[in-house]
Amino acid sequence: MNILILAAGTRNKIVQYFKKAFEGAGSIIAADASPLGPALYDADKYYILPRITEPGYIDVLLDLCQREKIAGVLSLIDPELSLLAENGERFRAVGTAVIGSSYELCERSLDKMQMYRWLDEHGYRCARSFMDKKAFFRAVEAGEITYPVFVKPYRGSASISIQKVSDRETIDLLFAHRDDLMIQEFLDGQEIGADVYIDMISGEVVSIFTKKKLKMRAGETDKAVSFKDPGLFALIEKFVLESGYRGQIDIDIFEIGGEYYISEVNPRFGGGYPHAYESGCDHMKLILNNLNGKPNPKNIGAYEDGIYMMKYNDVKVLKM
Repeated sequence: MNILILAAGTRNKIVQYFKKAFEGAGSIIAADASPLGPALYDADKYYILPRITEPGYIDVLLDLCQREKIAGVLSLIDPELSLLAENGERFRAVGTAVIGSSYELCERSLDKMQMYRWLDEHGYRCARSFMDKKAFFRAVEAGEITYPVFVKPYRGSASISIQKVSDRETIDLLFAHRDDLMIQEFLDGQEIGADVYIDMISGEVVSIFTKKKLKMRAGETDKAVSFKDPGLFALIEKFVLESGYRGQIDIDIFEIGGEYYISEVNPRFGGGYPHAYESGCDHMKLILNNLNGKPNPKNIGAYEDGIYMMKYNDVKVLKM
């Protein structure tokens, strides 16, 4: 029962947690496009692969899955999620399950305007968003939205190229240089992260961990504290089941005036997942059970309030 973790990069903890869960059951194979991804060296075995944009990349993965008898494959970066989902049948043909959501949902999660439109159409509170700057300017003049706002690429991750903007002139300047931008309402409230596992067999939400984000760094949670709210759990479960996600997902939420706003979804392990694991939410074991054909029982909120996470830097030194 071997598992393949793609784009392992600096996610050493994720690899370590999988090794612990799969001990005696199978091996953890890690892969990355660079030999300088430190998480590679925590795996039982590792491979250096071509970049995901290289021709024939999927064929390389399929060959690797057959050779290593991979039962399940997952990626830790957003652009690769759609690629894996799109080729799910080909992976199944060689005996490998893609651990994750459908192609449609991976694309919706990556495309922030698609996500906004879906949330708005289905009645969820969310940040109002615009692709058309003229429509945004009209909304400002009508008093429907105010500065500051965020300007960002409508497809992207890790908070890359996001700018907080407070005037029309800056928006005009940014849109003059790029044609892939969107304008998003600034949500001024408590940012929350949710680590959620949706059973790959039953389709039920079986684990939810929520945390209040206290400090961010490079788009990831740097410091946070766990908390529980049955109302938030119910909202997350409703949203996830209505959407149809599967496997591990990470949801960004804002609490404003006692109301919850859904911001973004990453259909993968988020950078703050170690907080959930160390608090008792072992989603690696849930994945192992699913790969063994066993559905997991529902166990939502199985952790304590007030557990703090504080990230810090470490190093790995190797002679290659």
